[in-house]
Amino acid sequence: MPPTQAESVIKNIIREIGQECAAHGEIVSETLVAFMVKAVVLDPSNGFNMDRTLIKSDVQKLVKLCVSRLLDSKNPSLDTIKMQVYFDMNYTSREEFLEEHHRVLESRLGSVLREITDNRACAREELESLYRKVVSYMLLRSGLGSPTDIKIVREATAALQSVFPQAELGTFLTLSKKNKERQLKDLSMLVTGIRLFNQDCGKGGEGIDDLPAILREAIPATTQHIDSQLQIAQDLAYRYTAILEKVTENPLMSMELQSYMLKEALYNVRQYEIFLQTILSDIIICAQEVEMMIKQLGAHLEQLKMTVKSKTAVPTSQVFPIFIALSNLWTSFQDETVLVSVLSNLTAHLEQFLGAHELLFPEKVMQDLLNEVTVKTDVYRIKEHMEDRVHLVDFRKQEWLFPETTANFDKLLIQYRGFCAYTFATTDGLLLPGNPAIGILKHKEKYYTFSTRSAAYSFAENPENYIDLIREKAKKNAELIQLLELHQHFETLIPYSQFLSFKDTKIKNKKTPEIHGLECFLIFLSTFDYEANGFGYS
Repeated sequence: MPPTQAESVIKNIIREIGQECAAHGEIVSETLVAFMVKAVVLDPSNGFNMDRTLIKSDVQKLVKLCVSRLLDSKNPSLDTIKMQVYFDMNYTSREEFLEEHHRVLESRLGSVLREITDNRACAREELESLYRKVVSYMLLRSGLGSPTDIKIVREATAALQSVFPQAELGTFLTLSKKNKERQLKDLSMLVTGIRLFNQDCGKGGEGIDDLPAILREAIPATTQHIDSQLQIAQDLAYRYTAILEKVTENPLMSMELQSYMLKEALYNVRQYEIFLQTILSDIIICAQEVEMMIKQLGAHLEQLKMTVKSKTAVPTSQVFPIFIALSNLWTSFQDETVLVSVLSNLTAHLEQFLGAHELLFPEKVMQDLLNEVTVKTDVYRIKEHMEDRVHLVDFRKQEWLFPETTANFDKLLIQYRGFCAYTFATTDGLLLPGNPAIGILKHKEKYYTFSTRSAAYSFAENPENYIDLIREKAKKNAELIQLLELHQHFETLIPYSQFLSFKDTKIKNKKTPEIHGLECFLIFLSTFDYEANGFGYS
């Protein structure tokens, strides 16, 4: 089957699942459905044989299972998967976001820019109209006020005339398109710098928001909200962990309690915690950048005042570079303002994926379960075993790393996000924080931490056995693939060209064609290109 036809088969399955959910009042995105399809196929309890052809009855079963899971409103696992899909579709790194943000801004200016660079004005009225368009472009590019506000337009026009009188339009029109664009960009920065300086001197600044003040208020507010949500998530995680430890020690309690639901709830709050920490890290960088920029802004403005003072004329070589520096700095303030806003909105939207906790485990139930149970924080657990270090004399083949003997010890990329590999493997999925002070095991160029020394010793006896157990657990709970960063365990080595081995069957009369090789189906599903909204854009 050609790749395009395989995509068509997958898309038909995804569309059918989406339609079934919609018929029950649940609107789901294609991305979420694709994730769920992979989750259902990977789960061995569903009986999809990776070596067998996926036939029509398998597709019907797959659709039914996916719809059932997507409609389960009391499922922490589904909430976690939805949270992961939402975060993946709406978050990107700081660098990628700023690059995309600038690209979008440039694209929005494209039509205005072309109206100027393609202009062939000759008559006086045409030149005046062109000059007004240049002023509008300056305002749109700088983001400092509306080009429909007469006060702002007058101020921007005065600033432009001081560096580019209307009489120079004739020369401008003789330039190449590329040089016109470059000059317009330079003029825009000069006008922006002039207006910012005038505002500081109390002689202008109409329509210019006080971005430093706005950011100094918004960043602490956002940080405070994230901190409070982190506290809620961590408190829940500590309580779930304490109860699950009790269940592990008492098998009878496990029979009475749906411990798998508790674990799924634990995965939910741990994933939420990880996403919040990612956002908080970005917010902290924003705060650092803003404080640095505020100092630079003050320095540039002071330098301009010293340069200009009471002089009637100042060489452009002295002031133009400072105006441009001011403009670049203000663009950075605008970037940080948008980024903080997007991160704040993302934080708020993540809260919707915590709904199952109060529903499944209300406070009364939690208090009963926590009876005679000691709730420990992650920090407390680590401090408990700070002295229980691995003895190197007990190991001849394994390599153990310690803080005092390893450069950049705290920057090592720990497997399973730093959770204890042995505990997770032997308790069917309990998450306990690993303690690097005990010793980090280096196994096949990967690093593992453990909650106790005995856990470290046991894991080191047969690492591959426990790694396999963790992989199998992730097949049953697909949200663990992202939560514990297990993607490499589910990557396949089958090259793209092998998709051509799919049976060449055409989709006719709504018949479902056979898809030879369920693993190939999963590969195509993984590489299927879904449209996301993007980080902060529609």
